[in-house]
Order: sequence, then structure tokens, then C-alpha cells
Amino acid sequence: MSHDPLSGQRILVTGVTGQVAGPLARNLVAAGNTVYGTSRFADPAAKAEWEQAGVVPVAIDLETAQLDEVPDGLDYVIHMAVSKEQDFDRALAANAEGTAFLIEKVAGVKAFLHCSSCAVYEPNGHVAHVETDPLGDNHRAMGFLPTYSISKIAAESAAKYAAKRFGVPTVIARLDVPYGPTHGWPKIMLQLAQAGIPTNVHPDAPNLHNFLHDDDLLTSLPYLIEQAAVPAPTFNWCAPEQVSIEEWTAELTRLTGVEIPLQTSTASIPPNPIDPSKLLGLGWTPAVSWKEGFRRLAETSFPDLYRG
Repeated sequence: MSHDPLSGQRILVTGVTGQVAGPLARNLVAAGNTVYGTSRFADPAAKAEWEQAGVVPVAIDLETAQLDEVPDGLDYVIHMAVSKEQDFDRALAANAEGTAFLIEKVAGVKAFLHCSSCAVYEPNGHVAHVETDPLGDNHRAMGFLPTYSISKIAAESAAKYAAKRFGVPTVIARLDVPYGPTHGWPKIMLQLAQAGIPTNVHPDAPNLHNFLHDDDLLTSLPYLIEQAAVPAPTFNWCAPEQVSIEEWTAELTRLTGVEIPLQTSTASIPPNPIDPSKLLGLGWTPAVSWKEGFRRLAETSFPDLYRG
């Protein structure tokens, strides 16, 4: 398989109204693919917006397994949809059961990429996680995402089961901190700072994480999809640069002049450094350094503040 960006393929991207799947769907359209983007699409205006972007809107509901609009003849599925419902029954129905039902529905595709999260790892201080590390609930302490880590773990298990049950080549990619010129956790931090709201950081400093820029997410896809198999393998999905919240907020301040207050609290995500050596071993190399990515973010999303 070529490691050039995907082109000329029929691709279903779930969760297209989300901040990560949306830019990915647009990039896949620009690369010459036929892209179907899923959401509940309760608002007709949202459908029209995606049609104008060249994405074919497909209304589905993973929580209730309403998948009738999913088209036949797909080449690939990139499953990025996630429910952040605080009720466990609803979150597990959407994230775990919904994943299994979707794999059954698209049986016959060349590959199914299940986007998981590095939020599945048991906190381990400043030791970078590899794919075989113990799993745990590292988001519960935040208070407002009580189901996230657990339902993501359950979804991985559901994907593994369904891949075996229906013979669908599958790969599980644990995404760390995705961002781009118009979205991401760093942008949210700066917007909160503008409103006078501090960002909580864990007392076990430095608060290390790994980013993945939109451009690198797109270029890494062919490498991951090529690994889809039964049983499904798992990869950490991020760039190798470990960057602390303390470091990246200082860079945002340099770029925009906005002071970003940090408030030490255990009600925050603990340090979660990630080791992507397994992904890098496939031959993929990221192209966007975090500082270059932040420059693009500041220039695009905060043009009136950008200092160059």
C-alpha cells in the first residue's frame, strides 16, 4: 500500500461535527476522496454546511444503533465519534455497543480505524506510556468527564470483538492531544484565559503530553490503516515531542500576549506522556513541530493578537 495520503477512496468519517473529525473530513475531500460524514444531524443547517464542504452527510445514532443511512461500497471507515454523556449506560451504549454495531454494518471494508484515546492509560507519573501499559481511569478526577476513560476502554474491547466476529480488518489508534489552526486544547486554554478563567494543572509537574497536528494526523493515516488486521493491533497516535502544559502556555503567551493563568489542582488530568515508537517504526515521520503548529494556531485563530 502506498503511504501517500489517501485519494480516490470512499471513506466514512464518524463524528464529523467534532473538532478533530471535521478538519480531517475536509482534508480527505481536498485529497480527492469521496467522504461521508456522520452525525445525528438534527439541525438541517448543519447538513447544508457539510454538503457545501464537499462531504456527504449521513445521519446516524450510535447510542440507539440507527445506522440505516450508512452507505454500501465503502473502502475505509475512520471512527472518531465519541459520546461524552455523563450517564454511564448512555455513554457505553454509544461508545462501546455502537462501535460493535458499526463494524457489523460496514463488514466488507478494506479497513476500519477505531480512534481511541491515550486517556485509557493508568497514570504513571512522567514515564511515557507504551501500548502494553496498564489501563485506567485518568479523566475521572476532572469531574466533568466521568465516563470518558472507561467508555473508551470498553469501546476498544468492543472493536476487537466485532473485528473478530465479522472478519473486519481493524486497527485501534490511541490519539493523544489533537490540534490544528482552528481547534484544540491549547486554543481552549487561551479562550478561557481571555475570559479570566484559569486552567487547572496537576501538582505532579511538569504536566507532559504529546500533540498531533491535523497535517500529521492526515499523513499518518495510511500507515495505520495498512496495519488493520484480525485481531486488531493497537498504536499510540501522536508525535514524539513531549511538551508540558507549563511550556506550551508560555509559548501561547509569547505569540499572543495573553497571560494564561495556571491553577494547581488534583481535579485535573495528570501528566500523560506517550511513547509513539511503535507508530514511528512503521516509517511515518511527523512534519509539524509543536512550536510551528502553535504559530499557525495563533496566526489563524487569534489574528488580532498574533505577534509573529
